[in-house]
Amino acid sequence: MNKTDEIAEHYRQIISLLGEDTNREGLLKTPQRVAKAMQFMTQGYDQDPEEVLRSAMFHEECRQMVVVKDIEFFSMCEHHILPFFGKAHVAYIPKNTITGLSKIARVVDIYAHRLQLQERLTRQITECIQRTLDPLGVMVVIEAQHMCMQMRGVQKQHSVTTTSDFTGAFERATTREEFFQLIRS
Repeated sequence: MNKTDEIAEHYRQIISLLGEDTNREGLLKTPQRVAKAMQFMTQGYDQDPEEVLRSAMFHEECRQMVVVKDIEFFSMCEHHILPFFGKAHVAYIPKNTITGLSKIARVVDIYAHRLQLQERLTRQITECIQRTLDPLGVMVVIEAQHMCMQMRGVQKQHSVTTTSDFTGAFERATTREEFFQLIRS
């Protein structure tokens, strides 16, 4: 039995325990579909975000802030296995090395495609870029809506959670403020 089939069998059992007939026409292929969906939504475990950044690193005498904003993402809350989704805004100030802009978005996706907490996701993106590119500083802000807050529990439909993390040059308030002005524009 391969990994997908094994996951599907567990979902078949869960569906049955919930009181459904897993032989009903509409549910026959559901365990397999859910297994494939979960593998897609957690594919970040099989990817190396640092390698993605290293695959497009270039020496450049650039010390201006590089901002990639409004990076759409989705992830799965590790507490309830329900989605959370939103936008990440990422900035770094190069020392001697830049990377392809799409690689920043790929780093966000790799970490987001794991069972996550928004706080950890924010920190992991920051630390990965800092460790790999060794810039003068990194800042990440994530704004997200959590289905675990909307579908269950407090059921707050329009709440947004914002997290931030920063290193180096972004420890200066003026540098952070410049970043915030750029992501607001």
